Amino acid sequence: MRTIDKRLTAKLAPVLVRRAPTLTLPYDARCKSRFAATLDTGEEVGVVLPRGTVLRDSDMLVADDGALVRVVAAAESVLLVRAPDRLTLTRAAYHLGNRHTPVEVGADELKLEADPVLEDMLKRLGAQVERVMLPFQPEAGAYGGGHRHGHDETFADDYALAQRVYDEHHGHAHSHDHVHGPDCGHDHGHEHHGHAHR
Repeated sequence: MRTIDKRLTAKLAPVLVRRAPTLTLPYDARCKSRFAATLDTGEEVGVVLPRGTVLRDSDMLVADDGALVRVVAAAESVLLVRAPDRLTLTRAAYHLGNRHTPVEVGADELKLEADPVLEDMLKRLGAQVERVMLPFQPEAGAYGGGHRHGHDETFADDYALAQRVYDEHHGHAHSHDHVHGPDCGHDHGHEHHGHAHR
């Protein structure tokens, strides 16, 4: 079995990109750094990438024999969120961010993993929500994260960094009555769907 162990950052000739076999993965799988997968040709491979790697659509990977593989974001069940005005869409984005929900941000729409609790919240805010099958590519975390929830072991580090940036910007320590640690035992308004966290 071949092992895929590198992600290319260099720009490749379009002909090489087109000829490369593809690996179609949903978002949850693209957040893992070590997993078994099947190329779209049917070949089974092992993927061993640096911890914390989040693969995106069109990323080019290299196998241990030097062969190229192109990542394709799979269509999956997502909520497509639109709104009658910018304020409603901004409020929807704010409330999703407050729940540490991975969101793909478009010019006039938001996209997130299908979740009935969040769907209900968004509708109550006045957003139009449609359940569709589309590729999902959420924003990378502003503090270096990809797929994070409040209970992840890395969340405490991210929160501390975010708080430090806030304090430096505002020039004072900020007492927060809604602090989340890694084991806060607090429901952030999302159901857990068996995400494989790094």
